[in-house]
Amino acid sequence: MSWFESLILGLVQGLTEFLPISSSAHLRLTAAFAGWHDPGAAFTAITQIGTETAVLIYFRKDIARIISAWFRSLTDKTMRGDHDAQMGWLVIIGSIPIGVLGVTFKDQIEGPFRDLRLIATTLIVMGIVLGIADRLAARDETGGRHRAVKERKTLKELGVKDGLIYGFCQAMALIPGVSRSGATISGGLLMGYTREAAARYSFLLAIPAVLASGAFELKDAGEGHVSWGPTIFATIVAFFVGYAVIAWFMKFITTKSFMPFVYYRVLLGILLFVLVGMGVLSPHAGESAG
Repeated sequence: MSWFESLILGLVQGLTEFLPISSSAHLRLTAAFAGWHDPGAAFTAITQIGTETAVLIYFRKDIARIISAWFRSLTDKTMRGDHDAQMGWLVIIGSIPIGVLGVTFKDQIEGPFRDLRLIATTLIVMGIVLGIADRLAARDETGGRHRAVKERKTLKELGVKDGLIYGFCQAMALIPGVSRSGATISGGLLMGYTREAAARYSFLLAIPAVLASGAFELKDAGEGHVSWGPTIFATIVAFFVGYAVIAWFMKFITTKSFMPFVYYRVLLGILLFVLVGMGVLSPHAGESAG
């Protein structure tokens, strides 16, 4: 991998990680369109450490409060009803599905799941799911025709059941094209949470999963499967770009809908199917080179 490739892929990772459009799919597609080698699941996991570092800094006050309350609740029974302490447990519980499924399907994630036809399918299908979830949220918030405004849930109402559902939604993002934020936000909206609550928990839930995945994949970098210099450079680029995107996205969702991302996903998926069908792109473009 060249330094120019790492710069572009770092920019793509930072721009797409927190938007509901799938960063892993865009890294895969960027390489395919440019005629580069597929950066691979290991490169994706490591560069995500950069974007998750941006999450740690952006949500540092929330994270510090949650960690502090969680540790105190281990010895102080009166703290176990504290919302922040409960959030600590819910993040742990919600991280179990992706941990188990990630290890179980590791070979598929690094191989068959990176087929461009599958990515096109998940872009379209999950885009439609996000669109439906967003429309339901908008209807509840405005009241719709002849309907009263429905109060949507906040994170204070999050329980173990919903936390696990969020976790399984996040695990779907092991398939490129699904989108970690897209799947968890869609799940949150369908369960009746506000856009802000769904996005915030999505970002918090991703922290242990992404950091653990990145740490796990670091061994491939050490074995020569990933170029250290370009990968570190891409990770740094992803951090700075990702931080800016988080700040913008959290403001965007307070007043805007997710429909622009829905249209983008569906159109990109259709374009990908057309290009593969016409033979412009191979479904396995760049894979053989590792």
